[in-house]
Amino acid sequence: MGISINQLKGMTRKVEMILLERGVKNSDQFLELIASPSQRKEMSRHLEVSECEVLELANRADLSRVKGVAGIYSDLLEQTGVDTVKELATRNADNLHASIVDLNRKKGLAKRAPSIGMVKSWVDQAKQLPKLLTY
Repeated sequence: MGISINQLKGMTRKVEMILLERGVKNSDQFLELIASPSQRKEMSRHLEVSECEVLELANRADLSRVKGVAGIYSDLLEQTGVDTVKELATRNADNLHASIVDLNRKKGLAKRAPSIGMVKSWVDQAKQLPKLLTY
């Protein structure tokens, strides 16, 4: 079922209202509408935002499919260069965990960094999830 679209970082009230008018309430529904570059281009025109903004929202919606990746953990992943399920699936969990811990130590984004077990779970889930976005 995905997360509510208003929980996606970067979602503005204006964009949320336009999506709600189209019946789009959650990230899974949103992903269906913006899976391909041509769909994102059309959506950017409809929403009156840049294609880059739509792609950023698409990437965040994509990552939200991984259980346990939300809010601050999503931010930590983005800041370590992981912004899609496809990218997460390619990562070595131990190295990614070390990068997240280091980033969190420097920036203090989360009260507590995710455990190695959590990061391994995210990577394993990402490997199993279907690739929904095309570039």
